[in-house]
Amino acid sequence: MEQDTAGLFDEPADYYPPSPPPTSQVYTLQSGQTITLHLVGHSPLEAHHLWNGSRIISKHFETHVSEVQGRTVLELGAGAGLPSIVCAILGAEKVVVTDFPDPYLVANMKKNILGCDLIPTSDGSSKDSPIVADGYVWGADPTHLLAHLEPVKRDRFDVLILADLLFRHSEHGNMISTVEATLSRKRTSVAFVCFTSYRPWLQHKDLAFFDLARERGFVVDKIMEEKMDKAMFENDPGDEDVRKTVTGYALRWPDEKCI
Repeated sequence: MEQDTAGLFDEPADYYPPSPPPTSQVYTLQSGQTITLHLVGHSPLEAHHLWNGSRIISKHFETHVSEVQGRTVLELGAGAGLPSIVCAILGAEKVVVTDFPDPYLVANMKKNILGCDLIPTSDGSSKDSPIVADGYVWGADPTHLLAHLEPVKRDRFDVLILADLLFRHSEHGNMISTVEATLSRKRTSVAFVCFTSYRPWLQHKDLAFFDLARERGFVVDKIMEEKMDKAMFENDPGDEDVRKTVTGYALRWPDEKCI
């Protein structure tokens, strides 16, 4: 006799804990104006955080406007996209903000663009918008990213932003490959790399990114260091001062590789 197994293997409605709901955070510009940033509820790619590196590099651009004004900008692993949005507000000619090509992540970046009324004439997608969102896997062919520059008649980006990505140690090579493929070969071109060693015992692995960048021919300079009031993850282990410190470096082409 066959037993009725209907529902036997069904999981109770509360078997899995619910996914955390989306959240939002507010960034205040030095002008006093605010940007509301929506964050995804949870992401294995850590896009549900507004990282300190993105805050500090955004503040840096506010005090060094000429580094982005009238220039083309590409951000990798952007999450909420704060630095890119700040660049667009400050008058960058074209900004392409990217993260892993998950539809939810890309849609959230577009939502943040559309929700910021400080950006002039932006819809987050069209060729006429000063800022567009797109998906991208580090190390992959960047042709679709470079295509966003066609309306402004550029072939590569003047500025790259990598904020709090270095904890992905296995991806360092792919990140640098993307910098090589997308950074314009001009003396004024620069890739800004801003990060915190959130796991102080692995700081040497974070810093190995810059050794690899030098091996690949880039000039590497430390340009900033700022200590936050508190660590981003206060209950984490490791030296608290290291976990509170945000450091910024600049990668540039050497003169002999500039065109």
